[in-house]
Amino acid sequence: MYSASRFSPLVSVVRHTVITLPTPINISTWWNFGSLLGVCLVIQIFSGLILSLHFTAHTDLSFYVVIQSFGDVYYNWWFRAFHANGASFFFIGLYLHIARGLYYGSYVFKEVWSVGVVILLVVMASAFLGYVLPWGQMSFWGATVITSLFSALPVIGSDVVIWLWGGFSVDNATLTRFFGLHFVLPFMVAGLAGLHLFFLHDQGSSNPLGVSSDYNKVVFHHYYVLKDLVGVCFFLGPLLGLVYFNPWLLGDPENFIEGNPLVTPHHIQPEWYFLFAYAILRAVPNKLGGVVALAAAVLVLFYMPFSPKTSIKGLSFYPGGKSLFFSMIGVFFLLTWAGSKPVEEPYVVISQVLSFLYFAYFILIGPVTRIQDKLL
Repeated sequence: MYSASRFSPLVSVVRHTVITLPTPINISTWWNFGSLLGVCLVIQIFSGLILSLHFTAHTDLSFYVVIQSFGDVYYNWWFRAFHANGASFFFIGLYLHIARGLYYGSYVFKEVWSVGVVILLVVMASAFLGYVLPWGQMSFWGATVITSLFSALPVIGSDVVIWLWGGFSVDNATLTRFFGLHFVLPFMVAGLAGLHLFFLHDQGSSNPLGVSSDYNKVVFHHYYVLKDLVGVCFFLGPLLGLVYFNPWLLGDPENFIEGNPLVTPHHIQPEWYFLFAYAILRAVPNKLGGVVALAAAVLVLFYMPFSPKTSIKGLSFYPGGKSLFFSMIGVFFLLTWAGSKPVEEPYVVISQVLSFLYFAYFILIGPVTRIQDKLL
């Protein structure tokens, strides 16, 4: 491998990326999720390519093509279940990866963190576009509700919505362009992931102690390669179990009904991984305010590299910071629960309180840790 790398730039890049990369010796299992997300991305791209071979982006055909391909196309049911549930596991990995970064202070690496947040935004966009493609009831009305949010933009809102729809309602032009974008965006994610890794390897990984590990590193192979492989096995086990035993557990029954613009579902809601943001959107009675709060729920992550600096990276040695962090994790789960409930009391008030607590974390975490620095 070493002799080959002298003659091949590609071999040299692979060698320095997965073989001889200096890695902190004390990073824990929480650092496995980066490689797991890479595996998930490959799975989603491959299964999506297979599904696209038997898909027709047309409002009169999409729903029936998806249903018919279950019985007529060999193992198509498996690829669709794997793709749909793979998206859920992708977001589980993303949220855990972000939570690890918040807890251990990985956001101090500004370039790595910023590219990671952009990846999150692109993955969210791709997941939303993919959810529309089966053209079930929840797909159609989800597309209608989310795209209509752009009408809240001052002056240009209505024009933006018409441009997104390709007409005056969610119709065939909308579905066609959503399919095209859904096909392209995963490759953009792959490119951004490469940029993410470039900055990561340039700046180095953080570690659980939050101290410099320049003098205590090992090469990535064999130890961390094997560790990542074990993590992939543990990750794929539950995913395959879900695919084989209950593939539609995380789906919405309404999506087994063809999209009908004349019949509105009783309760329109997105997939579970968007429910926290959906709850924040509904918590604000003003439409423009709700859209701003929805965007801020994710964009607030860009603020973290500019939050007040502490003596030690991460929250491991800050009891107050740890309490705030785990409280925020609880708030995130409660927001997900509140987003799945109808827009009625007491869920609206609960969503408002939880939304306030969610944003309060990002405001308070810096001052709280700085106060503990001074006390120590």
